[in-house]
Amino acid sequence: MFREFLLTVRLQTSVLILLACSCFFTYTATAQATAGQIDVKILARGLHHPWGMAFLPDGRMLVTERIGRLRIVTPDGRISGPVKGVPTVFSEQQGGLLDVALDPNHAANRLIYLSYAEPAGASASTAVASAELVGNSLKNLKVIFRQEPKTIGGQHFGSRLVFASDGNLFITLGDRGSHMEDAQNLDNHIGTIIRIRPDGAIPDDNPFAKNAKAKPEIWSYGHRSIQGAAIYPETGELWIHEHGPRGGDEINIPKAGKNYGWPKANYGVHYSMAPIKDEHAEQGFEEPIHYWTPSVAPSGMLFYNGDLFPRWKGNLFVGTLAGRHLIRMTISNNKILNEEQLLQNTLRFRDVEQGPDGAIYLLTDEDDGKILKITPAAQ
Repeated sequence: MFREFLLTVRLQTSVLILLACSCFFTYTATAQATAGQIDVKILARGLHHPWGMAFLPDGRMLVTERIGRLRIVTPDGRISGPVKGVPTVFSEQQGGLLDVALDPNHAANRLIYLSYAEPAGASASTAVASAELVGNSLKNLKVIFRQEPKTIGGQHFGSRLVFASDGNLFITLGDRGSHMEDAQNLDNHIGTIIRIRPDGAIPDDNPFAKNAKAKPEIWSYGHRSIQGAAIYPETGELWIHEHGPRGGDEINIPKAGKNYGWPKANYGVHYSMAPIKDEHAEQGFEEPIHYWTPSVAPSGMLFYNGDLFPRWKGNLFVGTLAGRHLIRMTISNNKILNEEQLLQNTLRFRDVEQGPDGAIYLLTDEDDGKILKITPAAQ
């Protein structure tokens, strides 16, 4: 057994996580938040740019590494060897193995779902596969969705996987960077949210299911790059956030068949500094319910409903990459009332999830990627 080293740091406004130490050491830092003091523990480390996580019924978690590896992590932080049978991924720039989700009937069918950048020669696009998790292997892998067309480049693949209460699967995509204009066209999957059945079939009530000029899998369109998605428990509706260019990161509640404006409308500007109209409704687009300028580069999304933090029940949590903090938001009537920044100026947070124990778990986006666990501070 490696020696465990425990360090507690008490601060009043934000947490300082001390990271420059042996990878076999575990640190805990304590910080003040509106819910009282919180402990932040490094549960595991040594993951290469972890991207998505999902909790198994026994409390272990599945964690993807963008390089193309899937790991199983125990509740005490032990990391398995790579799970066998993961599909080949396009691991360049933002591409790679992305999100992971469990089938709603996983306890019975053992199915999991992976989103990833799928290569085809020099081109790639986002794909989703289902497979049975048997021990440390994937069996009977089946690709249930492929974004069309495949394009050159390593940017803006999305992608989050979220099951709705009706059993259908939402897949969030991106505009693939150099193909932003196609996000306004329905004859491709660029810049869209997809809604399919778990086997890849198309629901009859999809908004474009009977439109011969549109891709029938599309739920909504006019999106840029969606890296956070979750079902709001109070309404059962899908919420997402997406990256803007220079500023203009958005939170949207995507409705069936609606157009969210990209690249014709946004509250940021292009990287070239070319302006973008910020009028959404005037151009026939849906307005975001919230946006950030300057950009925080949001990633990961969680509606908290656990018991460890009673004052945070119903709050929305979003990780940030450029912002290097965790955002906690209060909500009323589908509006963001206020924000609190936690773990300020610390790390790039790629994903945020609630564990079966009610703790909040974070993935950090770095070569030595970590799983952080947030709990109430010990009294």
